[in-house]
Amino acid sequence: MKTRLFSINFFEIILIIFLIYLIIILILFIFQRNLLYHPKINKYYSQSLDHEIKNIYIGKKHKLKAWYHFKNNRYKTLLFFHGNAGNLENRIYKLNEISKLNINYLIFAYRGFDNNPGKPSELVLYEDANSAISWLNSNNIPDSKIILYGESLGTAVAIHIAQNKKFAGLILESPFTSMIEMGKKYYPFLPVKFILKDKFDSINKVDKLVSPVLLMHGKNDKIVPFSMGKTIFDKLKVKKFSYFNEFGDHMMEFDENLILQIKNFLKNLS
Repeated sequence: MKTRLFSINFFEIILIIFLIYLIIILILFIFQRNLLYHPKINKYYSQSLDHEIKNIYIGKKHKLKAWYHFKNNRYKTLLFFHGNAGNLENRIYKLNEISKLNINYLIFAYRGFDNNPGKPSELVLYEDANSAISWLNSNNIPDSKIILYGESLGTAVAIHIAQNKKFAGLILESPFTSMIEMGKKYYPFLPVKFILKDKFDSINKVDKLVSPVLLMHGKNDKIVPFSMGKTIFDKLKVKKFSYFNEFGDHMMEFDENLILQIKNFLKNLS
């Protein structure tokens, strides 16, 4: 009798645990984008712009906040795709250094970021990126004079947009192979492959890149493993350059060594 009672209790406990697990999966499935995108988190550097910008809005259906820095129509234009947290002000320390180069730049915030209307998703980010390119094209800047710069999550946007299109070049800072692999890293106990909505499958898109690439990744990256950046670099079939900083973390330090790599990359672009 005791053995039977114990057996029943054991299977009841297993059933309860399984039901709790299913509930957790359901909750994560419903609210996963709240875990993925962090527009309100501002833990990055905050400085003042040391150069002039033009405050503009891009997009026809959705007005997105953007900064445009123009120097010379002979220069190429860098289109900056930011990561999954913070706002434009958090990238000022990078923009101040970029502004010193012989280049123009456009940086914008995705829907849901920096007080923009809407909510982010994989499809939304791609649509917003295309809106930025359309704005540049409408201002007489063809794809051949645009350099896509992706930062973390923005690398997946840059890679997706650049498939089978001839841009001047791509700069990828701290790229990841796919959001599925990132999810497995942080949630190994969940069936990430089946419940993830926004997959950002960069590793299976790099074969379709036709523009030169500069890939930068810190070997001490605590968010995106350096091995992911190295995997993407090894799979690239285009003309490629790398900057692997021995002590660099996820948000790489924009020191003279990194800037020198960007300068050399710009010199190698036709």
